[in-house]
Amino acid sequence: MTGITGTGRPDASTEGTAYGVIAELLDRWRRAFDNRRPAGLVSLFTEDALFQGISPRLLAGPAEIFGYYDDVAEGTRATVEVLRANPLSDGIVGGFADVTFTARTGEAFPIRLSVVAQRFEGTWLIRQYHAAAR
Repeated sequence: MTGITGTGRPDASTEGTAYGVIAELLDRWRRAFDNRRPAGLVSLFTEDALFQGISPRLLAGPAEIFGYYDDVAEGTRATVEVLRANPLSDGIVGGFADVTFTARTGEAFPIRLSVVAQRFEGTWLIRQYHAAAR
């Protein structure tokens, strides 16, 4: 199981579609998150990415994003359901997903995630990331 779900949506592995791009990118994000690899997470973002996690502080760039993920409690896992995605322009897509973070204790933290991804030299990276309570 990939950890990415979505009812009535295109297959998550379909390249070239906005939905497929967001689903594949968030699956790579989920795997790095679940395996507690902050550097792997940072590699999924652009150098100038804007990042609003579940803390009130707005972050930007690799060092701040690394610090955010490095502070996540060990054993926390994520499930992702891509809800919608649309092409915004050539090489840019945006989408929404429901993410549930589950702590080692079993406590769940559901959020709504909005991402904008941009293609750089054939690789899709997250340019903007915004998490909000749901």
